[in-house]
Amino acid sequence: MLIRQENSTDYNKVYDVVKKAFESAEHSDGNEQDLVVALRNSTAFIPELALVAEINNQIVGHLMFTKIQIGSNIELALAPLSVLPEYQRQGIGTALMAEGHKIAKEKGFNYSVVLGSEFYYPKVGYVPAEKFGIKAPFDVPTENLMVLNLQGKDIQISGTVEYPKKFGI
Repeated sequence: MLIRQENSTDYNKVYDVVKKAFESAEHSDGNEQDLVVALRNSTAFIPELALVAEINNQIVGHLMFTKIQIGSNIELALAPLSVLPEYQRQGIGTALMAEGHKIAKEKGFNYSVVLGSEFYYPKVGYVPAEKFGIKAPFDVPTENLMVLNLQGKDIQISGTVEYPKKFGI
């Protein structure tokens, strides 16, 4: 498996991967693929943190981190993470996150926030955001808003997450 930064020639394939990944997802609004397009065209986009996973020259997974604001800090939101259904539960999402977290740490970001499965994301170190005093700008079960301390340092942060306008929140 190859994990690399996406490029413009990947965009159509990534659109399809994201759409297929969320077609049968339990919690989906069906617009995740359009969110990826919108985020790419926003000031929150970080090209180095838009990654694809390839197997046999086929894109089978995609991950995107974008800038968010928490209090006075600029941090990251992991959204979305997509793996084609036939490739799920094979470690591709975990590998994408590991590479993304490594790059985010190197770029100096302190925290990554994710809204997702309380059973999946804790496997890679995410913990409930409420432990840090981080809140969502909308109603969400507290166990589904999680944060990962990328630097492993005790950096104080708290507040309500301000997502980019492209999230439509």
